[in-house]
Amino acid sequence: MNELTILAESFEKIKNYLQTNNDQTTPVVKFRTPAELAEVIDFGVKNDGISEHEFLGLLDKYLEFSVKTGNKQFLNQLYSGFNFPAFIGEVFSVLANTSMYTYEVAPVATRIETEMIRLMNSYAGYKEGDGIFVSGGSNANLIAMFSARNRIFPEGRFYGYDRNLKLSAFVNEQAHYSFETAANVLGIGAKNVIKVKSDVNGSMIPEELEREILSSISRGEKPFFVAATCATTLLGAYDPIDEMASICAKYDIWLHADGSFGGSLILSDKHKHLMKGIEKTDSFAWNPHKLMNIPLVCSAILVKKRGTLQHNITDINTDYIFHDIDEIEDLGKKSIQCGRKVDAVKLWFAWKYYGLDGYRKRIDNLIEMATYAENQVKLHPQLELLVARQSFAVCFRYVPSQETDLNKFNLELRESLRKKGKSIVNYGYTGGKLAIRLITANGELAQSDMDLFFDNLLSEAHRLERKYMKAYVEA
Repeated sequence: MNELTILAESFEKIKNYLQTNNDQTTPVVKFRTPAELAEVIDFGVKNDGISEHEFLGLLDKYLEFSVKTGNKQFLNQLYSGFNFPAFIGEVFSVLANTSMYTYEVAPVATRIETEMIRLMNSYAGYKEGDGIFVSGGSNANLIAMFSARNRIFPEGRFYGYDRNLKLSAFVNEQAHYSFETAANVLGIGAKNVIKVKSDVNGSMIPEELEREILSSISRGEKPFFVAATCATTLLGAYDPIDEMASICAKYDIWLHADGSFGGSLILSDKHKHLMKGIEKTDSFAWNPHKLMNIPLVCSAILVKKRGTLQHNITDINTDYIFHDIDEIEDLGKKSIQCGRKVDAVKLWFAWKYYGLDGYRKRIDNLIEMATYAENQVKLHPQLELLVARQSFAVCFRYVPSQETDLNKFNLELRESLRKKGKSIVNYGYTGGKLAIRLITANGELAQSDMDLFFDNLLSEAHRLERKYMKAYVEA
């Protein structure tokens, strides 16, 4: 197999693929069921290899039937868009194929990660902070809870969790499920993650947090961890960090900010007030692979106090890896992973390319596009805004002219859009009502992209209305 030929052909395919991101006639996905996919792609691996022609054909099919997340009608997940400098950074980091445990094997990447952590800490207001890149926001939340447990019970690193402590954690009732998973992994137990009431907009109610903490104490439990969510998954709501910080200080509880979705808002001078008090937190999960459009995965856990992460590790007696020479910090000493992918490099290339001002403008644009989409909903007589927009998420539904099951209708509307590949948005339930959730996460979105989305949605909604009316008449 001629590898140089394949490489040249592959770059041509990449160029062609990138052009489709700006082609509004290209479907976001060519939807196929699992059975239908198996008819067009041979997923099995055989004893003999395949030819150069077959290999290139598989590359074509992989791209043809994958969801085009760089397409501006992909408004489905908390991430989208294509970031060219970050993509190049990813390619070159894979080409070098280093691992992040020691400076010896990854000198440039180690310096890059150290600089990225320093820069991110400067936004968080952690003057003596630390941090490390991890395998996702869920992992960052786990390490935050891990750090909080080790602060209150340092002996647990060696002897295990003492259930007599009865540790309890507190999160927004709309917080990510990863906190329950973390409590499970750490032996604290998912049932000891207490869900605190939120207001109508999805933000945690501080008075409810203090009430739950006092109730926990009265039951003989030891509150040790509180998470403030910086943009909830469905509504994009931000918890009131400043007020929560005062409560946590009062009861000596670790305060973590889960910015896995909306943490990048901190880059915006206009909108960072939603994260007021972030400097008072003990840790901060930040996913550049979401609103900064860095290719998956690119996540960091930041901690306010230097040395916290290395303190989490029980004992490092591995002179076959860590040699302690030249007064160089090996990042592996503060990671629960040994082999660790180079994820900071792609962020560095993108940040260098766009600059600090460039990224600030990109984040501001996301809020502008969400505001524009919200106004489009408000202006249309058959679109209903279900919850006032908090940040990057717009939750609404279509209301047909004739009376019908609105949840059923809007689910069918969303599925029809998705399977036809016109536009892809997600959905969730708020107050028992199915909400179509539009996420503005692509930094290059324009009003014309929002207009096309609503044209696609309304066209499909009208088609469904006619279908429902015909079924009603025939019945």
